Amino acid sequence: MILLNPKKEKFDHLDPRSREIMEKTIEFFETKGKGKLKQDYNDRVWYADFLDFVKENRIFADLLTPTAYATGAEGRWDTSRICDFNEILGFYGLAYWYTWQVTILGLGPIWMSPNEAIKKRTAKMLENGGIFAFGLSEKAHGADLYSSEMSLTPLDKGKYVADGGKYYIGNANEAAIVSTFGKNSETDEYVFFAADPKHENYDLVKNVVDWQSYVAEYALNGYPITEADILSTGRDAWDSALNTINVGKFNLGWASIGIATHAFYEAITHAAHRNLYGKFVTDFPHIQQIFVDAYTRLAAMKLFARRATDYMRSASAEDRRYLLYNPMVKMKVTTQGEEVINLLWDVIAARGFEKDVYFENAAKDIRALPKLEGTVHVNMALIIKFMANFFFNPAEFPVIPKRNDAANDDFLFSQGPTRGLGKIQFHDFAIAYDSIDLANANIFKTQVAVLKEFLVTATPDKDQAKDIDFLLSLGELFTLVAYGQLIIEEAALEKIDDAIVDQIFDFMVRDFSKYALQIYSKPSSTEIQRELCMKMIAKPAVNPERFQSVWQQYVYSLTDTYEMNP
Repeated sequence: MILLNPKKEKFDHLDPRSREIMEKTIEFFETKGKGKLKQDYNDRVWYADFLDFVKENRIFADLLTPTAYATGAEGRWDTSRICDFNEILGFYGLAYWYTWQVTILGLGPIWMSPNEAIKKRTAKMLENGGIFAFGLSEKAHGADLYSSEMSLTPLDKGKYVADGGKYYIGNANEAAIVSTFGKNSETDEYVFFAADPKHENYDLVKNVVDWQSYVAEYALNGYPITEADILSTGRDAWDSALNTINVGKFNLGWASIGIATHAFYEAITHAAHRNLYGKFVTDFPHIQQIFVDAYTRLAAMKLFARRATDYMRSASAEDRRYLLYNPMVKMKVTTQGEEVINLLWDVIAARGFEKDVYFENAAKDIRALPKLEGTVHVNMALIIKFMANFFFNPAEFPVIPKRNDAANDDFLFSQGPTRGLGKIQFHDFAIAYDSIDLANANIFKTQVAVLKEFLVTATPDKDQAKDIDFLLSLGELFTLVAYGQLIIEEAALEKIDDAIVDQIFDFMVRDFSKYALQIYSKPSSTEIQRELCMKMIAKPAVNPERFQSVWQQYVYSLTDTYEMNP
């Protein structure tokens, strides 16, 4: 099975303790039941019951403490099992995922810090059920680090005073530590320091959202800081901010996968039992097309994200390919999650608004994920930096294996400088594409070949290179190539049916054509660019037998296979 079914998943790929964590978490939510889950969501109830469960079962302590600081034998930072846990929390409720996700972000600057004393203290806080917060964004500047107005003013004898405000900071009401980013007011040097929400000089201004989670505005007013509270300074503080985002915001895609999966089960079961005009809804050909598109997009999301996890876990100073795949999980997977929900909603229609269904939550929450990491534009601007080397300057790398092993991902907290993204090289993407011979994948290969020709013979001019609107469409084409590559790799590792892979490339061909048409239609597109764009537009290979195989074996067969306990 590609999609998670909490009532059937055995987690055979995990060690006993990790399996226990996943199974107990599923049991917690299924015991809570959909009715109480929905009631707490609608009444904006703080999830103290979930945090008590986390504490009692040492869940954050084991999953989020690197081995060197773990107080228990099972503690490690293992991105593979972290992603499993992400998916489960997303499946049941974004608010539960959010408090975990923000804890990961808050821990990033701590585990990357040279301050050994605070790391040991953090491990004990996790053991005691502590959650954490990441004090980066500000009301006037968002996550623009250059413009941070939080100031740390030196006094004497290693003492400082902090002043300033932070905005849109999850968990900042109850965090054990709020890792706070600012600048030294005398040297203008960047600094990360630890703040305590219980301190009298910490002003919890308000919750800025009307949601189950607490997303705070807070202010530090003459807040005393000592050297013991300093996490990092200068370039190290800057790098730890960005590297924490690399580690933590990767989780956004997995939350989207979880949400869309739960919504899919509800939608297919509802449609299969609804009779209109003497036919069940799932008998209509256009409904079958919508469901197959939704399923294959969701399957692609998970295949890509799972393979990207392998690259994250295998990263090193010499292999930083994950820095392309990571923002794609943040951007591409989350926007595809929105597309899946849109497709399903077109089938279930008014049912998606009803108060007793999970889908109502999903339709609201799925929108947040592409936006919790700024915007799609921010990630696309990052992704485009890799395009030249990806297409035209490949290097040789050992094949990355499937990484379900129970190992601590040491490199993630020693990533080093965040400079030099344009110098990062990748293995030849053609290796993956040449490994399959499927109708739609072959059509996609011809589209990619024209894109490479476009980049060589119709390279965007200086004005187009500054036009974000133009680059966004070009970046979408590039993204599809890397997306397909990792999907092929993961499909081979998981021995996914060729029919599913070829049906995935059915929508990939259509998406590629859509973005090519967008470039064609740009005001600045040149004659040669338009000519090449027309060559990129293609029709997928029509194969009714393949389509019906996917529909019957993998999509319609999910009817009645999962329903959350009432």
